[in-house]
Amino acid sequence: MCGIVGYVGPRRAQPILIDCLKRLEYRGYDSAGIAVVGKSLQLFKSEGEISVLEGKMPEMEGSLGIAHTRWATQGKPTTENAHPFADCSNMLAIVHNGIISNFMDLRDALKADGHVFSSETDTEVFAHLVESELEGDLLGAVQRAVAKVEGTYAFAVVAQGGDEIVATRRESPLVIGLGNGENFVASDVTALLKHTNRMLYIEDGEVVRVTKDSVRILDSSGKDVRREPQKVAWNIEDAEKGGYPHFMLKEIYEQPSAIHDSLLGRVESLDTEPFFSDSTFSNVKIVACGTSYHAGLVGKYIIEELAKIPTTVQISSEYRYSSVSRESPLMVLVTQSGETLDTMAAAREARKRGNKTVAIANVMGSAITREVDHVIYTRAGPEIGVAATKTFVTQLVALYLLAMDLGAQNRTLSALARRAIIGQLRSLPRAVQDVLNKAQEIEALAKKYHGARDMFFIGRNVNYPVALEGALKTKEISYIHGEGYPAGELKHGPLALISKDSPVVAIAIKDHTYDKMLGNISEVSARGSPVIAIGFEGDTELAKFADDVIYIREIPPLFSPVPVIVALQLFSYYLARERGCPIDKPRNIAKTVTVD
Repeated sequence: MCGIVGYVGPRRAQPILIDCLKRLEYRGYDSAGIAVVGKSLQLFKSEGEISVLEGKMPEMEGSLGIAHTRWATQGKPTTENAHPFADCSNMLAIVHNGIISNFMDLRDALKADGHVFSSETDTEVFAHLVESELEGDLLGAVQRAVAKVEGTYAFAVVAQGGDEIVATRRESPLVIGLGNGENFVASDVTALLKHTNRMLYIEDGEVVRVTKDSVRILDSSGKDVRREPQKVAWNIEDAEKGGYPHFMLKEIYEQPSAIHDSLLGRVESLDTEPFFSDSTFSNVKIVACGTSYHAGLVGKYIIEELAKIPTTVQISSEYRYSSVSRESPLMVLVTQSGETLDTMAAAREARKRGNKTVAIANVMGSAITREVDHVIYTRAGPEIGVAATKTFVTQLVALYLLAMDLGAQNRTLSALARRAIIGQLRSLPRAVQDVLNKAQEIEALAKKYHGARDMFFIGRNVNYPVALEGALKTKEISYIHGEGYPAGELKHGPLALISKDSPVVAIAIKDHTYDKMLGNISEVSARGSPVIAIGFEGDTELAKFADDVIYIREIPPLFSPVPVIVALQLFSYYLARERGCPIDKPRNIAKTVTVD
């Protein structure tokens, strides 16, 4: 949820930390702060975005420091509750991502020992806990302190007079960037790409000591761990706006190349390098959260159509607490970051139940990749905008590939059918580009409808989950209340809310549900609701039923979710722009959810 960065080296730390922190602002922007070790421990923090902190903070001298951008989970987003936190003597400072579940017990015990607290947060407990264990060795103090902590965390700690950052993690991301005579700590590689592409990924329970010349990793038993660094294929340009006004728009326009990259070399290699060469499965369960859950719902239709395998989809947080302990489906865990806590916990639970597991993730080396039997990387590149766009589309591509592989293993998909599917997959970048070429038309529709308070999104079959995702995009960045429904459910309640002030977005591509969709559009039109339909080019009927139509290239219905969602992404983007919303930083939402 929150963003952590740290630097130790020969250069002045303050500007490096602020620059790195800005690249993590999508992880949190309620407040921000910085601590630099020089002649003294200098600490400054502020409520609001990083730009507010940058405009207020004094010049800080020193070549060692940590910084933090916060998404509030414990305590209001105020300056007092912002990170970093210092101990009573102002000799050490800490930053934290996660939630300390036993902080009240720890706080009471520390208060009884005379420690004074200045915030409402759980995080401040750890500063005092390390202080209580400090006997000259910061590494040892952190090890002893963290042994008393329950919950999720990534901590980074610095101390006055020291030359090191000590960091540790449990179920929250932490990466070490390796430079030349300098090293970095961060919660995401995107923060560090300007400075290095050589990364060490820290595992749960490990504690790491980082100086300018060395990195020492210790496991939970205190033994040294040897680990080779990984090179990240992304570069700094991938994480920049590139002339676009918002990251979200840039990432929408990157989708043709993201689809191409996700397919590159894979469709040909499935024959010789299948995902599961030694297994067949009688059923599949997909587990995910948020946008990834909607991708999983689309995946259900894809797998059942191509592989003929019964497939269910469950929200990660619900799977974790389900009582079924004996099951043996293929478990597919979908997460763009690879760090989503509920999905991570679901992966561990699935392994306990003896299930084969595969993750669909975008970040190499992320935590989920170490919890599963197989990983399908989506190759979307870094996605900075909080609202997922290209990661959703590439998750769909991964699910098409997985369904092809399962169909081949189960012998339910012929060689001829596979060739046809490959051809359709390769045509998707062109279908998406066609939608992007209609951006001005979609922008005009957003200008027409941006004053709406409520919107409904309806679809059937494979495009029902796309309606859910379109509604989510609209509500999270434009703050218009959007609801997605299977169109057949309109009579079961939603029609009570339909009026001239609530536009309906209807996905009505020509498939076996088309006539039913026209009937649903007629139902809402009869009640005065304006209808924006999405249909295939050449459809002369749709305009007779809808007020406005967005036309997409005609492709086989099973593949239509890809261009359809791109049209809805653009629509939500332009709605938000017309309403003056902070598109890349929607209120109360962070990119990666690493807490319960």
